[in-house]
Amino acid sequence: MIRWLNRQKTELLSFVSSAGAIFVMFWQAIRWSSIMPLRKKEIIDQLNKIGVMSCPIVSLTAIFTGMVLALQSAYSLRNFQAEMYVSGLVAVAMARELGPVLTALAVAGRVGASITAELGTMKVTEQ
Repeated sequence: MIRWLNRQKTELLSFVSSAGAIFVMFWQAIRWSSIMPLRKKEIIDQLNKIGVMSCPIVSLTAIFTGMVLALQSAYSLRNFQAEMYVSGLVAVAMARELGPVLTALAVAGRVGASITAELGTMKVTEQ
């Protein structure tokens, strides 16, 4: 019983310590964001570069993934004479599972490469 209580105490202290560290990090982020000057033009440029300019690659990825998923599921559902469920299956699979994951991968890859190239250029030009 005492070992169990000690283990519970240790787990609780670990949780409270982690939660406190997260709160401190959050508070520092809020504090520093209010201290630093707000550069609206830079923020809008980055939002455009990261968000809007990523739409074509995300759209192409979604279209081709949907086509492949429809083709494969139609082939599999043909064995059960259930081809009428292909559209629902593709819609649910893309909305719940594949859409968010593929969007995140495409945006992370594109934006990560862009930011890396920008940092490399800044290093070469000694900025």
